[in-house]
Amino acid sequence: MAGTDAMINAFTTLLVTVDPPGLAPLFLGLTQGMNRGERRQVAVRGSLIAFAILAVFALFGAGILGALGISMGAFRIAGGLMLFVISFEMIFEKRNERKEKTTDAAITKDHIHNLAVFPLAIPLIAGPGAISATVLIAGTMDGVAGKVQLISVIAVCLALVFAALILAERLNRFLGVTGRALLTRLLGVLLAALSVQFVVDGVKSAFGA
Repeated sequence: MAGTDAMINAFTTLLVTVDPPGLAPLFLGLTQGMNRGERRQVAVRGSLIAFAILAVFALFGAGILGALGISMGAFRIAGGLMLFVISFEMIFEKRNERKEKTTDAAITKDHIHNLAVFPLAIPLIAGPGAISATVLIAGTMDGVAGKVQLISVIAVCLALVFAALILAERLNRFLGVTGRALLTRLLGVLLAALSVQFVVDGVKSAFGA
């Protein structure tokens, strides 16, 4: 069973990686032309699919790594470096540019009823960063109780994502361009520190320190 500090660390890492405030304006662009009911359907479906994806990696991610012969220490280092790249993109506003390109491409290629699956659930919500963070955190939480706690943390994070999507129009108006930029940069700095901690833990684990 994980302690309070581990739970807070897990929640912070996942929430910062998923970035609900950053998803809000992208969701608006993705669902342009839809009414409120249609937007709600897309938000519900996308959030549930993303939850299912992250829950599967929380439960079986370590087993998949084991089958591939990848140690948790090595994955922590790789995952930490990946999260650091994401934090760098957040601080210098590269991440939203990349996400917006993904969104634009999807609108032209996919039917509107599939938007909840792609690109909303994958890769905007449950992207490589969120999946990596989930597997990394799962490796620090032992036993059934730890996994249940992690699933609970994922559920809370995805509930906040759903709330951000439902309130996207208001949130976008409230934050404005300056508010979104400030919040994204602050979250990026926090994620950078957490990602370095993952690398440090991975090095210790890999070298048996």
